[in-house]
Formats: sequence, structure tokens, C-alpha cells
Amino acid sequence: MDAIENEMNPLQSLKLISDVILRTKEQLRSYSTLYLIWGWLIAVASLAFFALHTYTSSPLFFLPFPVLGLTGILLTIRYYHSAKETSETYLASYLKNLWFVLGICFVLTVFISLSQKMQPFTYTLLIGGVGTLVSGQNLRFKPLITGGILFFTFAVISILIPEQYRSLLHGFAVITGYLVPGYLLKYTKA
Repeated sequence: MDAIENEMNPLQSLKLISDVILRTKEQLRSYSTLYLIWGWLIAVASLAFFALHTYTSSPLFFLPFPVLGLTGILLTIRYYHSAKETSETYLASYLKNLWFVLGICFVLTVFISLSQKMQPFTYTLLIGGVGTLVSGQNLRFKPLITGGILFFTFAVISILIPEQYRSLLHGFAVITGYLVPGYLLKYTKA
């Protein structure tokens, strides 16, 4: 069989390289969406939990977490269904699967912790740290790596402070571990 070789001139080669780099930059920015969605939802839930638990006598102080958690799940499903990518890269598939499994771990951790009458904040910080650090390493994005390390640091700090302040610390950890890197990722010029 005759092999047909497509030779590119230097201008075509440069355009192809430029297009690939531009698509990579856009794809990198697209990862910020879920960090921002979950960052805002969990930060608001943590701070609302703290305020309701500390400053009211409402027995429903825990409601921000299930309500905003379900909202996050629905928004995540909607995000993936509306994604315009025709083919998924290996990295995108890996990160989606990583966070899916970690999402299951989040739910199980909360269920197990609550059934043992413990707050889950320390353990959810550890799970968030794993996902954020691994994502940052795979994306080669230092703010996410730093965010993952901060989650681990806050998990250790959470065992050193009174239980009533753990949700407040949790909210602060999510702001520094998800929101700050999420906005940096959104506006990156990588």
C-alpha cells in the first residue's frame, strides 16, 4: 500500500502547536469550575453550620450541609452533562474518577462519623487534601498542591481546637484549599 504522508509547512506546524497550547490552557481553566462550585457551597455550609450551632438554639443547625451538598451534586452532574468536550482526555477521565471515588468517601465518612456521634470535619479535610493535592500534581498547578497541603495542615489543627470551632476552621480551609486555587486556576495564563 502506498503511504500518504502529509507534510506540513512551517506555518502550518506553528499553527497546529499554537492550537494545541490554546486548547490545553482552556482545558486547564475548565477544571476551576468544580473547585469554585464546591468551594463556595462547602464554605457557606461550614460557616452557616457554625453560626446556627453557636448563635441559635435551632436543632436544625446541621441542615446547610445536606442542602448545599445535594445542590453541589446536582450542579456537578449538570456540569458534566453540559460539557462540550467531544472526547475526554486521559487526565480529565482520571480526575473525574478520582473525585467520584473521593465523593463516595466523603459521604461514607460523614455517615460513619455521625453514626458514631463524631464531627466529620477532620476526616473530610483529609479526603479533600488527597483529592486537591493529587489533582494539583497531575495538573502541575502549584496553588492546588499548596491547597492540598493546607487541607492536611488544617486537619491536624482541627484535633487541637475545641469541637465547636471545627466547622469554622473547615470553612476557612475550604476557602484557602478550593476557592483561592480555583480562582487562580480560572484566571491562569498557563
